[in-house]
Amino acid sequence: MRVSVLVRGAGRSELPREVRVLAVIAFVVALGFGIVAPAIPVFASSFGVGNTAVGLAVSAFAFFRFVSAFSGGSLVERFGERTVLTAGLLIVAVTTGLAGLANSFPVFLGLRAAGGVGSAMFTVSALSLLLRAAPPTHRGRAAATWQGGFMLGGVAGPAAGGLLAELSPRLPFLLYAGFLVVASGVALVLLRPVPASGSAAGAAAAAAPDLGADGVGLRRALRSRAYLAALVANLGVGWVLFGVRNSLVPLYVTEELGRTVAWAGAGLLAGSAAQALGLLRSGRLTDTWGRRPSLVLGAALATGAMAVLVLPPALWAFLVSMAVYGLAASLLGSVPAALVGDVSPARGGRVVAVFQMSADLGAIAGPLIAGWLTDVASFQAAFAVTTAVTAAALAAALCLPRDARRPVAPAPPR
Repeated sequence: MRVSVLVRGAGRSELPREVRVLAVIAFVVALGFGIVAPAIPVFASSFGVGNTAVGLAVSAFAFFRFVSAFSGGSLVERFGERTVLTAGLLIVAVTTGLAGLANSFPVFLGLRAAGGVGSAMFTVSALSLLLRAAPPTHRGRAAATWQGGFMLGGVAGPAAGGLLAELSPRLPFLLYAGFLVVASGVALVLLRPVPASGSAAGAAAAAAPDLGADGVGLRRALRSRAYLAALVANLGVGWVLFGVRNSLVPLYVTEELGRTVAWAGAGLLAGSAAQALGLLRSGRLTDTWGRRPSLVLGAALATGAMAVLVLPPALWAFLVSMAVYGLAASLLGSVPAALVGDVSPARGGRVVAVFQMSADLGAIAGPLIAGWLTDVASFQAAFAVTTAVTAAALAAALCLPRDARRPVAPAPPR
């Protein structure tokens, strides 16, 4: 009975309640992270350490998030999404609050690393629940809604964080911890347990046997072209959106274009605005037009946007590149996640974990490789390699079978 109610409700363009709750949680988490982000290097440097140690404080969170994601996926399969999600949020809340009270750099660094473990638990469990709760005909819209929550919080947070850090570098940590406690309470109260065998996703499994939807095994998923395409696309998103764009673009604008940092901000703003506009339609496009054409379009836009930066430097080209990539990111934030849901709609924590790890790997490797290429060659060489990464996603999208275009809604049980 619950399956039919959930699917019929979604069929009336109404997303399941779990999706809306997760989007609110994503907004709160991203808002808090945006508040604390500007304070991390300031607070770390207050211990009298050098720039390398400050950089370590920033990267420790991401590194431990990456290495612990697979274990987080195993916990999801054993204990369920809601339990792991709430526990992950509380771990980040406690470690962040204690980090704001730390009196030495080693303690601060250790707490930041532990927070990365909790973040991995939250992200993997939340995405797993999102994909399992949403019916196949609405997975793209569910992913876009989730992404929109993160984006709104990420835009609003840093501005407030900079002002709070001026008052006290410890204050943003304590405020973020409070936000996370609120988010964990929302998750515990408003997220309903969805039995693995009694969800809309479970019904969808029977409707998509060609994708191995009834299994959550990672080995089986890795034999699916859809899953591999999702991994490659998500690697590119992490490489560009969370890595190169934030680390290399400001230097490119100031050193190669000879402009002020304000122009770098204008480029990033153009990208964010285009991404926000794209999110209004990308999820529906993914669900109605189909996974393959939507992924081809998103990867093609991303490849073209990065290829523009390989050309001789020009300010107009930079701004166009950032805006076009923003549109691409709106699709690449929806389609790969929907593909993962198609491959493993049942509780597949490890399948989702590896998908998340691909983006984290890109976010870690992208700035390092692109920065090294900039030092030994040029900005154009770094952007050329970045273009190759996005082109790999385009090639993977083109390899998807043409007959698997649109998700099929499961028939309601009789």
